[in-house]
Amino acid sequence: MRSIDLCLVLEVCGAVKDKYDKAKWHTTKGTICISGPKFMNWSKGIGGGGAIDLVMHLKGLNFKTAVLWLDTAFSVRHPQTPSNKIQPKPILQLPKKDSTKTSKIINYLAGTRSIPLFLIKTIIRAGEIYADTKGNAVFLLLGKEKRIVGAELRGTGRTRWRGMARGSRKGLGFFGVGNQHQDKIVLLESAIDAISFFVLSPNCMAISTSGACPNPAWLRSFINAGCEIYCGFDADETGDKAAKNMIAFYPAIKRLRPPKHDWNEVLKSKLNK
Repeated sequence: MRSIDLCLVLEVCGAVKDKYDKAKWHTTKGTICISGPKFMNWSKGIGGGGAIDLVMHLKGLNFKTAVLWLDTAFSVRHPQTPSNKIQPKPILQLPKKDSTKTSKIINYLAGTRSIPLFLIKTIIRAGEIYADTKGNAVFLLLGKEKRIVGAELRGTGRTRWRGMARGSRKGLGFFGVGNQHQDKIVLLESAIDAISFFVLSPNCMAISTSGACPNPAWLRSFINAGCEIYCGFDADETGDKAAKNMIAFYPAIKRLRPPKHDWNEVLKSKLNK
């Protein structure tokens, strides 16, 4: 796990590579510099070595949870590529579909997350959500011409966790709910938040950035189209910082902060009144 290329970890976590310095990455935790297997966050004066340390730092996880996250995001382990060689782009490896586990993800999304059953079934029929062999929910990221470019993964058991399918290219596509021709676009941190927001406000296109990503490559097309765009990231330090960075990139974007921690919590609170 420690030998996984740090640049790949940063990419999956939604970090933005500096245009001028190849070793520098901009993250929600501050500016991080990479030197082989080591990293240094100059914004916080914190450094470390290996992919596990980096995930613990970026996501605020303990050791065990960071290892689980890496195992999910990078299911095929590989030795670290020498720094003098070009790292090939990872091939997308989607979890195997298991239709016998569909009821498990339906029960999780409807029961635990309070998402309306008809909407869950509609998205499943559209082929944009499925269950894998472990009963995890897989939310597909779609690019141009609805080509699958990645997937968000969400555990449906007792342990709450989220990750990405290995080789996901978040810059090429996204998970979205609603009409892509809508003028109002709302950006959320996860597929579940995107679905939750759409339930609360269906007159929009709700899009997941698969993490608090301040500058996904596909966002420019919506900016150029003159869409009214809102950043609905979580109401916490990470969400606020990512939203601030996004608005710094695109001043026309407006902050839409959830009244609770995230939009799924808002949905559950309204339905449980």
